[in-house]
Amino acid sequence: MQTERAHHRLRELILDGTYPHGARLTELEAAGVLQMSRTPVREALRALAADGLVRATGRGVVVVALEPPDLDDAYQVRAVLEALTARAAAARQRAGRIAPADLVALRECAAETAAATEAGQLQQAIVLNRRFHRGIAELSGNGIALRTLDRLWDQIQVSTLRSLSPPARPARVSAQHDRLLTAIEQGHDDEADRIAREHVLDTYASTDQKG
Repeated sequence: MQTERAHHRLRELILDGTYPHGARLTELEAAGVLQMSRTPVREALRALAADGLVRATGRGVVVVALEPPDLDDAYQVRAVLEALTARAAAARQRAGRIAPADLVALRECAAETAAATEAGQLQQAIVLNRRFHRGIAELSGNGIALRTLDRLWDQIQVSTLRSLSPPARPARVSAQHDRLLTAIEQGHDDEADRIAREHVLDTYASTDQKG
């Protein structure tokens, strides 16, 4: 469906910084970029507004970012939800409800994330890091938490993209990923909960966007 294609592509362009927060985008411009009619683009822009990524302003929309107090709230909610999904994933693993291949894929993703981070390949590291965390949320089996996290991750990414830099302590980030995945693999739900929460809050503490 064209509207879904338009929404998907415009979302990608916002998340990769092609249209950073503050950028203005009109239906006509977006239709030209996507090479499609204005009707599906109009619907896609409305969906992006519902996602909290843009707001209407005169002719077209502007990409929006969370203000520091809201960004703080977003990280607090993200920490709770990622703790919940990590706990659920560990519990499902203990119950034998997760395929070994899924855990192997997460291990590989964690290794790729660490390599990209160490090499200073920031954009690739961002994509891989999100894939790792989303993989854990998928293993939780909680679709509502996953969809809520998707929206939060989008808003956080747009809000922090300009200030992102390679982690000052990439080894610490990689170690946290390893410990989190180990806790899930071993079915230790309390530990997975704690590590996931600490990891998110540690990530927030390392940004310069705090209120």
